[in-house]
Amino acid sequence: MVVTVSAVVLLGIIVFILLRGGSVRAWPALACTGFGYFLASNGAAPVIADVISTVTGWIPSI
Repeated sequence: MVVTVSAVVLLGIIVFILLRGGSVRAWPALACTGFGYFLASNGAAPVIADVISTVTGWIPSI
């Protein structure tokens, strides 16, 4: 749950900055898509949350 809330806040900040800057390209589009899935919590959100949890679990071992 902590990772999901942190991801929503981080992606929300990224989306806000990108919208203010006026540049929306490939990476910003991915950030917006991730933000939308976490915010909506639709059927794909648990899969995305699992992937992000797995990736964040790998970070300490790097």
